[in-house]
Amino acid sequence: MIEASGLTKLYGAFRAISDVSFSVNHGEIVGLLGPNGAGKSTTIRILACILSPTTGTASVAGHSVLSESLAVRRQLGYMPEHISLYPEMEVATYLDFVGKLKGLGGTARRVRVSQVIEELDLGSVTRVYIGTLSKGYRQRVGLAQAMLHDPSVLILDEPTIGLDPEQAAEFRQLIRGMRGNRTVLLSTHILPEVRMTCDRVMILARGQLLALDTPDNLTHRLRDASEVVAHIEGPQAEVETLLHSLPGVHEVRVTSQENGGVTSYTVRAAQHEDVRPSIVEAVSGRGWRLFELRSREMDLEEIFHRVVDQPQP
Repeated sequence: MIEASGLTKLYGAFRAISDVSFSVNHGEIVGLLGPNGAGKSTTIRILACILSPTTGTASVAGHSVLSESLAVRRQLGYMPEHISLYPEMEVATYLDFVGKLKGLGGTARRVRVSQVIEELDLGSVTRVYIGTLSKGYRQRVGLAQAMLHDPSVLILDEPTIGLDPEQAAEFRQLIRGMRGNRTVLLSTHILPEVRMTCDRVMILARGQLLALDTPDNLTHRLRDASEVVAHIEGPQAEVETLLHSLPGVHEVRVTSQENGGVTSYTVRAAQHEDVRPSIVEAVSGRGWRLFELRSREMDLEEIFHRVVDQPQP
């Protein structure tokens, strides 16, 4: 549904993005991550037909952003980071007004406004002035205006910024509910949000696309060792010595100590080495108690920093 090929945008001699190519499939939710100045906003604005690329092409729902911008806008819903709402208008009046701007006819407009109000749970505030709404409800109204013409593609720029944890969780649930029905490109700087919401993650830095894959696949590609966390009750020095002696193990760290003599160890081994059976056998053989044994996965923050910090050719 979204295709980009060789997108480059120059501002004088400055390259905001350079040779960015990617695709987003129908019904997929993809998170766009990157530090400040990475090129996220430039990429989004090109896809939304707000900016033109210096070189390269892109299409949304099969329509070129260069030659078919009106067709793109009919298929695209865009929620910018800073939404322009009219505080003196009631929610229902505002959505009706936006429907007119989007070219929806009378009956179709009323039906669609009702559908969006129901889908985003805005029924209790339809006759409330936008200026008096909470931040969470204003974000819902912003999403409603983006969805009003029933687009097949949504681009959301930092949609949960400024929301409290409960409001952010509700908003993420709304986005997850679109999976399979709408294609969503979600720009965010909140790393856990991508893990909780998105199918794949796209990482931009220094104007270049560095990664586009699932968090699990990125973990497999980037991790240079397997890690296991073990909670063991036993003499700490002896446990460390035993864990170090196991085949394939090259590092043991004490990560926490609990009352009652239970200690948490992180054991690093060769990348494809599963040392859990050896740990179980060795600990049991010494008569110590094993309370927990699990693989430790890389979190998204680790993935992000490993990708961004990799030296570029």
